[in-house]
Amino acid sequence: MNMIDLAIIGGGAAGLAAALSAHDEKINIVLIERDPQLGGILNQCIHNGFGLHQFKEELTGPEYAHRFIEALKEKGISVMLESTVLDIQKKEHFELILSSPIQGYQHLQARAVILATGCYERTRGSVLIPGTRPKGIMPAGSAQRYLNMEGYLVGQRVFILGSGDIGLIMARRMTLEGAKVLGVAEIMPYSNGLTRNIVQCLHDFDIPLYLSHTVTNIKGKDTLEAITIQAVDHRFEPIAGTEKTFEVDTLLLSIGLIPDVALFDGLNMKKSPVTKSAYVDQHYMTNIEGLFVCGNALHVHDLVDWVSDEGQKAGYHAKKYVLSSQNQEKDDQVITLGDHVRYVVPHHIDMNHLTEPLTLSFRVTKKMTSAMLQVYQDGAIIFQRKSAYLAPAEMESITLKPDQLKSKNPIRLHVEELI
Repeated sequence: MNMIDLAIIGGGAAGLAAALSAHDEKINIVLIERDPQLGGILNQCIHNGFGLHQFKEELTGPEYAHRFIEALKEKGISVMLESTVLDIQKKEHFELILSSPIQGYQHLQARAVILATGCYERTRGSVLIPGTRPKGIMPAGSAQRYLNMEGYLVGQRVFILGSGDIGLIMARRMTLEGAKVLGVAEIMPYSNGLTRNIVQCLHDFDIPLYLSHTVTNIKGKDTLEAITIQAVDHRFEPIAGTEKTFEVDTLLLSIGLIPDVALFDGLNMKKSPVTKSAYVDQHYMTNIEGLFVCGNALHVHDLVDWVSDEGQKAGYHAKKYVLSSQNQEKDDQVITLGDHVRYVVPHHIDMNHLTEPLTLSFRVTKKMTSAMLQVYQDGAIIFQRKSAYLAPAEMESITLKPDQLKSKNPIRLHVEELI
Protein backbone atom coordinates (compact mmCIF):
# COMPACT_ATOMS: atom_id res chain seq x y z
CA MET A 1 0.00 0.00 0.00
CA ASN A 2 1.49 3.35 -1.09
CA MET A 3 2.02 5.94 1.64
CA ILE A 4 1.73 9.66 0.92
CA ASP A 5 1.67 12.72 3.13
CA LEU A 6 -1.33 14.57 1.67
CA ALA A 7 -4.13 13.41 -0.63
CA ILE A 8 -6.27 16.10 -2.23
CA ILE A 9 -9.53 14.76 -3.61
CA GLY A 10 -10.92 16.91 -6.41
CA GLY A 11 -9.11 18.79 -9.17
CA GLY A 12 -11.38 21.81 -9.55
CA ALA A 13 -10.78 25.36 -8.34
CA ALA A 14 -10.43 24.42 -4.66
CA GLY A 15 -8.28 21.33 -5.17
CA LEU A 16 -5.89 23.06 -7.59
CA ALA A 17 -5.41 25.99 -5.23
CA ALA A 18 -4.95 23.68 -2.24
CA ALA A 19 -2.30 21.62 -4.05
CA LEU A 20 -0.29 24.71 -5.00
CA SER A 21 -0.51 26.15 -1.50
CA ALA A 22 0.47 22.86 0.15
CA HIS A 23 3.43 22.26 -2.15
CA ASP A 24 6.66 21.72 -0.23
CA GLU A 25 9.76 19.70 -0.97
CA LYS A 26 9.39 18.00 2.40
CA ILE A 27 5.98 16.45 1.75
CA ASN A 28 4.52 14.13 -0.86
CA ILE A 29 1.25 15.39 -2.38
CA VAL A 30 -1.14 13.59 -4.75
CA LEU A 31 -4.09 15.35 -6.41
CA ILE A 32 -6.86 12.89 -7.32
CA GLU A 33 -9.40 13.79 -10.02
CA ARG A 34 -12.12 11.51 -11.40
CA ASP A 35 -12.41 13.30 -14.78
CA PRO A 36 -9.90 12.91 -17.64
CA GLN A 37 -8.75 16.51 -17.13
CA LEU A 38 -8.28 18.97 -14.29
CA GLY A 39 -10.48 22.04 -13.85
CA GLY A 40 -13.79 20.63 -12.71
CA ILE A 41 -16.89 22.63 -13.61
CA LEU A 42 -14.69 25.51 -14.79
CA ASN A 43 -14.18 23.62 -18.06
CA GLN A 44 -17.83 24.07 -19.03
CA CYS A 45 -18.10 27.71 -17.89
CA ILE A 46 -17.04 29.42 -21.11
CA HIS A 47 -18.48 32.81 -20.07
CA ASN A 48 -16.18 35.42 -18.55
CA GLY A 49 -16.29 36.92 -15.06
CA PHE A 50 -13.66 34.74 -13.37
CA GLY A 51 -10.36 35.86 -11.88
CA LEU A 52 -10.97 39.50 -11.00
CA HIS A 53 -9.79 38.90 -7.42
CA GLN A 54 -7.20 36.18 -8.03
CA PHE A 55 -5.57 37.58 -11.19
CA LYS A 56 -6.93 41.14 -11.41
CA GLU A 57 -8.35 40.44 -14.86
CA GLU A 58 -11.48 38.91 -16.32
CA LEU A 59 -11.16 35.33 -17.60
CA THR A 60 -13.39 32.53 -18.80
CA GLY A 61 -13.67 29.39 -16.69
CA PRO A 62 -11.22 27.35 -18.81
CA GLU A 63 -8.74 30.24 -18.84
CA TYR A 64 -8.98 30.54 -15.07
CA ALA A 65 -8.38 26.80 -14.60
CA HIS A 66 -5.48 26.88 -17.08
CA ARG A 67 -3.57 29.38 -14.92
CA PHE A 68 -3.65 26.99 -11.95
CA ILE A 69 -2.99 23.87 -14.03
CA GLU A 70 0.14 25.39 -15.57
CA ALA A 71 1.42 26.39 -12.11
CA LEU A 72 0.74 22.84 -10.92
CA LYS A 73 2.84 21.43 -13.77
CA GLU A 74 5.69 23.82 -13.02
CA LYS A 75 5.85 22.57 -9.44
CA GLY A 76 5.74 18.93 -10.53
CA ILE A 77 2.85 18.00 -8.24
CA SER A 78 1.63 14.42 -8.80
CA VAL A 79 -1.82 14.08 -10.36
CA MET A 80 -4.02 11.00 -10.75
CA LEU A 81 -6.65 11.54 -13.47
CA GLU A 82 -9.68 9.34 -14.14
CA SER A 83 -9.33 8.07 -10.58
CA THR A 84 -12.39 7.79 -8.37
CA VAL A 85 -12.12 7.44 -4.60
CA LEU A 86 -14.57 4.67 -3.71
CA ASP A 87 -14.01 4.53 0.03
CA ILE A 88 -12.00 6.12 2.77
CA GLN A 89 -11.37 5.00 6.35
CA LYS A 90 -9.42 6.46 9.21
CA LYS A 91 -7.21 4.13 11.21
CA GLU A 92 -3.71 5.17 12.18
CA HIS A 93 -3.72 7.02 8.87
CA PHE A 94 -6.34 7.57 6.18
CA GLU A 95 -6.82 4.58 3.91
CA LEU A 96 -8.21 5.30 0.45
CA ILE A 97 -9.53 2.84 -2.12
CA LEU A 98 -9.44 4.15 -5.68
CA SER A 99 -10.50 2.86 -9.06
CA SER A 100 -9.41 3.92 -12.54
CA PRO A 101 -9.93 2.37 -15.99
CA ILE A 102 -6.16 2.20 -16.55
CA GLN A 103 -4.71 1.12 -13.20
CA GLY A 104 -7.73 -0.66 -11.73
CA TYR A 105 -8.13 -0.77 -7.95
CA GLN A 106 -5.51 0.98 -5.86
CA HIS A 107 -4.92 1.46 -2.15
CA LEU A 108 -3.32 4.60 -0.74
CA GLN A 109 -2.47 5.67 2.78
CA ALA A 110 -2.32 9.37 3.61
CA ARG A 111 -1.39 11.28 6.74
CA ALA A 112 -3.86 14.03 5.81
CA VAL A 113 -6.69 14.51 3.32
CA ILE A 114 -8.23 17.62 1.77
CA LEU A 115 -11.73 17.12 0.42
CA ALA A 116 -12.30 19.51 -2.51
CA THR A 117 -14.97 17.59 -4.41
CA GLY A 118 -17.26 20.55 -5.10
CA CYS A 119 -21.03 20.19 -5.14
CA TYR A 120 -23.84 18.67 -7.17
CA GLU A 121 -27.19 19.99 -8.37
CA ARG A 122 -30.56 19.26 -6.86
CA THR A 123 -32.81 17.29 -9.19
CA ARG A 124 -36.54 17.16 -9.80
CA GLY A 125 -36.90 14.61 -7.02
CA SER A 126 -35.61 17.19 -4.53
CA VAL A 127 -38.63 19.46 -4.99
CA LEU A 128 -41.36 16.93 -5.86
CA ILE A 129 -42.88 18.76 -8.83
CA PRO A 130 -46.25 17.20 -9.72
CA GLY A 131 -47.18 16.03 -13.21
CA THR A 132 -45.90 13.54 -15.75
CA ARG A 133 -42.32 12.35 -16.21
CA PRO A 134 -41.40 13.22 -19.82
CA LYS A 135 -38.02 13.86 -21.40
CA GLY A 136 -36.83 17.46 -21.42
CA ILE A 137 -36.36 18.12 -17.69
CA MET A 138 -32.78 18.41 -16.44
CA PRO A 139 -30.47 20.39 -14.14
CA ALA A 140 -29.17 23.62 -15.65
CA GLY A 141 -25.58 22.52 -15.11
CA SER A 142 -26.16 19.39 -17.21
CA ALA A 143 -27.59 21.54 -20.00
CA GLN A 144 -24.53 23.79 -19.73
CA ARG A 145 -22.21 20.83 -20.17
CA TYR A 146 -24.19 19.48 -23.13
CA LEU A 147 -24.07 22.85 -24.88
CA ASN A 148 -20.61 24.14 -24.02
CA MET A 149 -18.65 20.90 -24.13
CA GLU A 150 -20.68 18.56 -26.36
CA GLY A 151 -22.15 21.18 -28.72
CA TYR A 152 -25.71 19.98 -28.17
CA LEU A 153 -28.62 22.42 -27.74
CA VAL A 154 -31.03 20.65 -25.41
CA GLY A 155 -34.20 22.55 -26.41
CA GLN A 156 -35.85 25.31 -28.41
CA ARG A 157 -38.56 26.58 -26.07
CA VAL A 158 -37.18 26.74 -22.55
CA PHE A 159 -38.37 27.62 -19.07
CA ILE A 160 -36.12 27.72 -15.99
CA LEU A 161 -37.16 26.88 -12.43
CA GLY A 162 -34.96 28.55 -9.84
CA SER A 163 -32.79 31.64 -10.12
CA GLY A 164 -29.42 30.18 -9.18
CA ASP A 165 -26.47 31.58 -11.09
CA ILE A 166 -26.08 28.59 -13.43
CA GLY A 167 -29.75 28.87 -14.39
CA LEU A 168 -29.45 32.59 -15.05
CA ILE A 169 -26.31 32.13 -17.14
CA MET A 170 -27.99 29.37 -19.13
CA ALA A 171 -30.98 31.64 -19.81
CA ARG A 172 -28.59 33.98 -21.63
CA ARG A 173 -26.59 31.17 -23.23
CA MET A 174 -29.65 29.39 -24.62
CA THR A 175 -30.98 32.70 -25.97
CA LEU A 176 -27.70 33.46 -27.72
CA GLU A 177 -27.81 30.01 -29.35
CA GLY A 178 -31.27 30.67 -30.78
CA ALA A 179 -33.58 29.09 -28.21
CA LYS A 180 -36.55 30.99 -26.80
CA VAL A 181 -36.38 31.31 -23.01
CA LEU A 182 -39.92 32.07 -21.85
CA GLY A 183 -39.12 32.91 -18.25
CA VAL A 184 -37.55 32.06 -14.91
CA ALA A 185 -39.63 31.17 -11.84
CA GLU A 186 -38.25 31.58 -8.31
CA ILE A 187 -40.17 30.37 -5.26
CA MET A 188 -38.50 32.90 -2.99
CA PRO A 189 -39.46 36.61 -3.04
CA TYR A 190 -35.89 37.39 -4.12
CA SER A 191 -33.43 35.96 -6.63
CA ASN A 192 -30.86 33.38 -5.52
CA GLY A 193 -28.36 34.57 -8.12
CA LEU A 194 -25.90 37.43 -8.17
CA THR A 195 -27.38 40.82 -9.02
CA ARG A 196 -25.05 41.19 -12.00
CA ASN A 197 -26.40 37.94 -13.45
CA ILE A 198 -30.00 39.10 -13.04
CA VAL A 199 -29.14 42.22 -15.04
CA GLN A 200 -26.83 40.72 -17.66
CA CYS A 201 -28.65 37.43 -18.22
CA LEU A 202 -32.33 38.34 -17.80
CA HIS A 203 -32.91 42.09 -18.03
CA ASP A 204 -30.59 42.57 -21.00
CA PHE A 205 -32.51 39.91 -22.94
CA ASP A 206 -36.03 40.81 -21.73
CA ILE A 207 -36.47 37.44 -20.05
CA PRO A 208 -39.15 37.72 -17.33
CA LEU A 209 -38.41 36.72 -13.73
CA TYR A 210 -41.41 35.47 -11.76
CA LEU A 211 -40.57 35.87 -8.07
CA SER A 212 -42.66 33.97 -5.49
CA HIS A 213 -43.66 31.50 -8.22
CA THR A 214 -43.07 27.79 -8.72
CA VAL A 215 -43.93 25.06 -11.22
CA THR A 216 -47.12 23.28 -10.19
CA ASN A 217 -47.78 21.04 -13.18
CA ILE A 218 -45.94 19.36 -16.03
CA LYS A 219 -47.61 18.03 -19.18
CA GLY A 220 -46.29 15.62 -21.75
CA LYS A 221 -46.27 11.87 -22.25
CA ASP A 222 -42.94 11.08 -23.91
CA THR A 223 -41.53 14.58 -24.26
CA LEU A 224 -42.27 17.78 -22.36
CA GLU A 225 -45.13 19.78 -23.87
CA ALA A 226 -46.09 22.43 -21.30
CA ILE A 227 -45.63 23.60 -17.73
CA THR A 228 -47.84 25.58 -15.37
CA ILE A 229 -46.49 28.02 -12.79
CA GLN A 230 -48.35 29.64 -9.90
CA ALA A 231 -47.67 32.38 -7.38
CA VAL A 232 -47.08 31.17 -3.81
CA ASP A 233 -47.94 32.73 -0.47
CA HIS A 234 -45.62 33.24 2.52
CA ARG A 235 -45.95 29.54 3.36
CA PHE A 236 -44.97 28.63 -0.23
CA GLU A 237 -48.48 27.31 -0.93
CA PRO A 238 -49.80 27.90 -4.50
CA ILE A 239 -52.37 30.68 -4.79
CA ALA A 240 -55.49 29.71 -6.74
CA GLY A 241 -56.21 31.78 -9.81
CA THR A 242 -52.58 32.71 -10.51
CA GLU A 243 -51.84 29.92 -12.99
CA LYS A 244 -49.76 30.68 -16.08
CA THR A 245 -49.13 27.98 -18.71
CA PHE A 246 -46.19 27.90 -21.11
CA GLU A 247 -45.72 25.59 -24.07
CA VAL A 248 -42.11 24.39 -23.76
CA ASP A 249 -39.95 21.44 -24.72
CA THR A 250 -37.33 21.98 -21.97
CA LEU A 251 -37.43 22.75 -18.25
CA LEU A 252 -34.07 23.53 -16.68
CA LEU A 253 -33.74 23.23 -12.91
CA SER A 254 -31.55 25.70 -11.02
CA ILE A 255 -32.84 24.87 -7.56
CA GLY A 256 -29.73 24.72 -5.45
CA LEU A 257 -26.44 22.95 -4.95
CA ILE A 258 -25.41 20.42 -2.30
CA PRO A 259 -21.79 19.88 -1.15
CA ASP A 260 -20.51 16.51 -2.34
CA VAL A 261 -19.23 14.96 0.89
CA ALA A 262 -21.08 11.64 0.98
CA LEU A 263 -17.72 9.88 0.68
CA PHE A 264 -17.06 10.60 4.34
CA ASP A 265 -20.41 9.48 5.76
CA GLY A 266 -18.72 6.44 7.28
CA LEU A 267 -16.22 8.55 9.22
CA ASN A 268 -18.77 10.19 11.54
CA MET A 269 -17.81 13.63 10.31
CA LYS A 270 -19.79 16.26 12.18
CA LYS A 271 -22.06 18.14 9.75
CA SER A 272 -23.98 21.39 9.65
CA PRO A 273 -27.74 20.98 9.04
CA VAL A 274 -27.65 24.23 7.03
CA THR A 275 -24.69 23.72 4.67
CA LYS A 276 -25.03 19.88 4.62
CA SER A 277 -21.27 19.65 4.99
CA ALA A 278 -18.61 19.53 7.66
CA TYR A 279 -18.11 21.66 10.72
CA VAL A 280 -14.62 23.12 10.46
CA ASP A 281 -12.31 25.35 12.47
CA GLN A 282 -10.36 28.33 11.11
CA HIS A 283 -7.83 25.91 9.59
CA TYR A 284 -10.64 24.12 7.68
CA MET A 285 -10.04 20.96 9.70
CA THR A 286 -13.05 18.85 10.63
CA ASN A 287 -13.65 16.98 13.88
CA ILE A 288 -11.59 14.16 12.30
CA GLU A 289 -7.90 14.82 12.89
CA GLY A 290 -6.13 15.46 9.58
CA LEU A 291 -9.27 15.80 7.45
CA PHE A 292 -9.77 19.21 5.80
CA VAL A 293 -12.68 20.42 3.65
CA CYS A 294 -12.76 23.52 1.46
CA GLY A 295 -14.48 25.22 -1.47
CA ASN A 296 -17.94 24.19 -2.62
CA ALA A 297 -17.51 20.87 -0.82
CA LEU A 298 -17.70 22.91 2.39
CA HIS A 299 -20.32 25.51 1.47
CA VAL A 300 -21.59 26.83 -1.85
CA HIS A 301 -19.78 29.97 -2.99
CA ASP A 302 -20.97 32.66 -5.37
CA LEU A 303 -17.51 33.42 -6.84
CA VAL A 304 -14.84 30.93 -7.90
CA ASP A 305 -12.18 33.37 -6.68
CA TRP A 306 -13.40 32.77 -3.11
CA VAL A 307 -13.30 29.00 -3.74
CA SER A 308 -9.65 29.27 -4.72
CA ASP A 309 -8.89 31.50 -1.75
CA GLU A 310 -10.40 28.94 0.61
CA GLY A 311 -8.47 26.14 -1.11
CA GLN A 312 -5.23 28.06 -0.65
CA LYS A 313 -5.89 28.44 3.07
CA ALA A 314 -6.82 24.77 3.49
CA GLY A 315 -3.69 23.71 1.62
CA TYR A 316 -1.50 25.91 3.77
CA HIS A 317 -2.92 24.55 7.02
CA ALA A 318 -2.84 20.94 5.80
CA LYS A 319 0.85 21.41 5.02
CA LYS A 320 1.47 22.78 8.51
CA TYR A 321 -0.39 19.81 9.97
CA VAL A 322 1.68 17.27 8.02
CA LEU A 323 4.95 18.95 8.95
CA SER A 324 4.00 19.17 12.62
CA SER A 325 5.69 16.48 14.68
CA GLN A 326 3.03 16.18 17.35
CA ASN A 327 -0.62 16.89 18.08
CA GLN A 328 -1.26 20.06 20.01
CA GLU A 329 -4.01 20.65 22.53
CA LYS A 330 -7.02 22.54 21.15
CA ASP A 331 -9.47 24.94 22.71
CA ASP A 332 -12.46 24.96 20.34
CA GLN A 333 -15.07 27.68 20.83
CA VAL A 334 -18.24 27.69 18.73
CA ILE A 335 -19.18 30.86 16.81
CA THR A 336 -22.79 31.58 17.68
CA LEU A 337 -25.21 33.22 15.25
CA GLY A 338 -27.19 36.37 15.97
CA ASP A 339 -30.05 37.89 14.00
CA HIS A 340 -30.24 37.50 10.21
CA VAL A 341 -27.23 35.14 9.95
CA ARG A 342 -27.98 31.86 8.16
CA TYR A 343 -24.57 30.25 8.70
CA VAL A 344 -20.92 31.12 9.17
CA VAL A 345 -17.66 29.39 8.18
CA PRO A 346 -15.59 28.50 10.13
CA HIS A 347 -18.10 27.11 12.60
CA HIS A 348 -15.72 27.22 15.56
CA ILE A 349 -12.31 28.62 16.47
CA ASP A 350 -9.34 26.85 17.98
CA MET A 351 -8.39 29.61 20.39
CA ASN A 352 -5.06 27.97 21.26
CA HIS A 353 -3.86 28.39 17.66
CA LEU A 354 -5.33 31.71 16.60
CA THR A 355 -2.15 33.33 15.30
CA GLU A 356 -3.36 34.63 11.92
CA PRO A 357 -6.20 36.90 10.74
CA LEU A 358 -9.57 35.16 11.05
CA THR A 359 -11.95 35.47 8.10
CA LEU A 360 -15.63 34.78 8.79
CA SER A 361 -17.60 33.92 5.64
CA PHE A 362 -21.36 33.99 6.07
CA ARG A 363 -24.75 34.40 4.42
CA VAL A 364 -27.71 36.40 5.64
CA THR A 365 -31.33 35.28 5.76
CA LYS A 366 -32.94 38.21 3.91
CA LYS A 367 -32.22 41.14 1.63
CA MET A 368 -31.24 44.33 3.45
CA THR A 369 -30.45 47.71 1.92
CA SER A 370 -28.61 48.87 5.03
CA ALA A 371 -27.18 46.84 7.88
CA MET A 372 -24.52 46.79 10.58
CA LEU A 373 -22.24 43.75 10.80
CA GLN A 374 -21.19 43.12 14.39
CA VAL A 375 -19.05 40.65 16.31
CA TYR A 376 -19.56 40.31 20.07
CA GLN A 377 -17.33 38.77 22.70
CA ASP A 378 -17.92 38.82 26.45
CA GLY A 379 -20.98 41.03 25.85
CA ALA A 380 -19.04 43.78 24.08
CA ILE A 381 -18.73 44.68 20.40
CA ILE A 382 -15.21 43.90 19.18
CA PHE A 383 -15.91 44.61 15.50
CA GLN A 384 -18.56 46.41 13.48
CA ARG A 385 -18.93 47.59 9.91
CA LYS A 386 -21.80 49.15 8.02
CA SER A 387 -22.94 47.49 4.80
CA ALA A 388 -25.06 49.20 2.16
CA TYR A 389 -26.48 45.99 0.68
CA LEU A 390 -26.83 42.37 1.81
CA ALA A 391 -28.54 39.46 0.06
CA PRO A 392 -28.82 35.72 0.76
CA ALA A 393 -27.33 34.93 -2.65
CA GLU A 394 -24.13 36.86 -2.02
CA MET A 395 -21.60 35.63 0.51
CA GLU A 396 -20.23 38.22 2.91
CA SER A 397 -17.03 38.16 4.91
CA ILE A 398 -15.29 40.04 7.68
CA THR A 399 -11.72 39.62 8.91
CA LEU A 400 -10.61 39.87 12.53
CA LYS A 401 -7.05 40.25 13.73
CA PRO A 402 -6.05 37.97 16.61
CA ASP A 403 -5.53 40.93 18.94
CA GLN A 404 -9.15 42.03 18.40
CA LEU A 405 -10.29 39.01 20.41
CA LYS A 406 -10.09 40.01 24.05
CA SER A 407 -10.30 36.52 25.53
CA LYS A 408 -10.64 32.85 24.65
CA ASN A 409 -14.40 32.95 25.13
CA PRO A 410 -16.84 32.34 22.24
CA ILE A 411 -17.79 35.09 19.79
CA ARG A 412 -21.17 35.88 18.25
CA LEU A 413 -21.81 37.16 14.74
CA HIS A 414 -24.81 39.47 14.44
CA VAL A 415 -26.38 41.50 11.63
CA GLU A 416 -28.52 44.47 12.63
CA GLU A 417 -30.85 45.76 9.94
CA LEU A 418 -30.86 49.54 9.74
CA ILE A 419 -34.13 51.24 8.80
